[in-house]
Amino acid sequence: MLARTLNPSCALSSSSRSCKAFYATVRELRHRPPSVSHENPTPDNDFILSILKANPSLRDSKSYLTSFGVRPRPTSPTTTQSPQPAASSSTYASTDNPLTATEKTQLVESILDPVHQATALVKLQGPFTDVQLESVARGLVYLEKLGLTSVIVLENERDEEDDDRAEIIEQTLRLVGYLEAQGSRARPMLDSLVRLGPPEEDDSALDPDIDPPEAHACPSDLLAIRSALSAGEIPVITPFALDSHCRSVRISANDVLSALAKAMTDAGKDPHQNGDIDLTPMRLMIINREGGVPSYARSGYPHLLINLTSEFSHIHETFQDPWRHTHPHSLSNLALARTCLSYMPPTSSAIMVSHRSPSSLIANLITNRPALSSSLPHALLQGNRKLTPHIPTLLRRGLPMQVYRSTEHLDKAKMTHLLEQSFGRTLDQSSYFDRLTRTLDYVIVAGDYAGAAIVTRETASPESTNTTEAEPVQYLDKFAVLPNHQGDGTVDFLWVALHDESYGLGHPFSANPNGGRGGQGEGKDLVWRSRVNNPVNKWYYERSSGHLRQGDWVLFWCDGEKRLRTEQMERGRAPMSYIEHWEEGRLGSWMDSVMKIPSCWTN
Repeated sequence: MLARTLNPSCALSSSSRSCKAFYATVRELRHRPPSVSHENPTPDNDFILSILKANPSLRDSKSYLTSFGVRPRPTSPTTTQSPQPAASSSTYASTDNPLTATEKTQLVESILDPVHQATALVKLQGPFTDVQLESVARGLVYLEKLGLTSVIVLENERDEEDDDRAEIIEQTLRLVGYLEAQGSRARPMLDSLVRLGPPEEDDSALDPDIDPPEAHACPSDLLAIRSALSAGEIPVITPFALDSHCRSVRISANDVLSALAKAMTDAGKDPHQNGDIDLTPMRLMIINREGGVPSYARSGYPHLLINLTSEFSHIHETFQDPWRHTHPHSLSNLALARTCLSYMPPTSSAIMVSHRSPSSLIANLITNRPALSSSLPHALLQGNRKLTPHIPTLLRRGLPMQVYRSTEHLDKAKMTHLLEQSFGRTLDQSSYFDRLTRTLDYVIVAGDYAGAAIVTRETASPESTNTTEAEPVQYLDKFAVLPNHQGDGTVDFLWVALHDESYGLGHPFSANPNGGRGGQGEGKDLVWRSRVNNPVNKWYYERSSGHLRQGDWVLFWCDGEKRLRTEQMERGRAPMSYIEHWEEGRLGSWMDSVMKIPSCWTN
């Protein structure tokens, strides 16, 4: 087996060789003829299929081009905005223009031969068998081909409390051997690259609740990493640190990664330190045997997307005891992601993935989104065969969510700025906020007005429902996200909060920390409209229970999930009819109410 013949741990006795000897032996591997001939190379089908399965959207493709392709020429702000789901009371101007022929060519060329190389921090949490490690190494080499070079820190669950240097070094060289067997170049770093203790001045953590790491790195400590990246090599780092007496001691890999996240991000901000290699980490990848963080809302299947700012404590509170045995490192890795992302740029993300899903790393790199959208209807997610115990968890720094039920609590200036930036139109502030004062049900605000979902109560027509008094229509009046927050998870976070405050009420999986009802209450049907030519309608189709086209408009709705569940339980195996008694006349009532809503724009 090729991997076994190139396994350094089989050829060396780590207890009797110096670090120099280890390094020299690994270097020699590059000159050994591989056991498989590459004179007539064949296409790497796994690599190509992994790219195709990523299925990037236009926004994903443009984002990838920005990071790894030829730098785009400057354009006006209106042509660089990406679309976000928006429920407009009048029109919505899309700015998601298709890729030009030149951009398509650049995208293909950038995927096959990236112009710019970016950096990722990787925690490799074993132990792994030979087959598992070979699979992981192949995935990391694929990422390098796409322009993302890994800075790897090893951790072995069996010896994380043991200071057996020989064992740690042996595992480091073993990984280097597998990376080199896949055609990459790797450099083992057997010396300490970080120092014990927090830095003297540590004010970069955005959240005061985040404890600083127990280690730090100075700019000079990054020279070895910079050297390896400049030489086109993958650094493989041992979890050692220098103490106050300049002794090398074993520490947690989490502390090493946190120290490197801060130091490498700081170096990326300093042009004098950065040089020709951008050390700023774009991703944090935690590759282990247990996969993502289990979710109570998905029967123990992993979370798809986590908003660390608003969900961190809630995940701890809902973490079940059996998971402490099946997923013993989930919470510590969750804390690692929160610490690292607090230092890394806001556009960065973290992913927890099982060694069984190496191709998902490629999908995450190209799209920077979860394998399945967390804002899809819960019933659809539960029935999706792609939802497996090994699906990865994507983590973002995220934003706090707050629910307001009166216009008195709104910052009207910030809300106006959000709506105008999102829709690209001028708001008639006076008439719009006057109408909200009379009809507002609630507003969900993400962060400092980075996004908002505005829900109103609209009067239903009794004639349309054949009743003397119709229930008000719960109408999604506006759904908006600032252009600079599109693609960072805010859209999904906001829609999940909307679900939990409206049609998802009454289910335990709606008890998320969004500052609202906490899942208590009866879910109500949510209705909204969109122009037929709105390119975001595809996103709406996936998240709605139904839709109806009426002229230039499409009416969407989401049924109250608790009522649907109750109806299903009462019927048992009996099928539902095409139109249930409680559905009669509601579409006419909704359309009659919604189409009477005036435009809020002055242009």
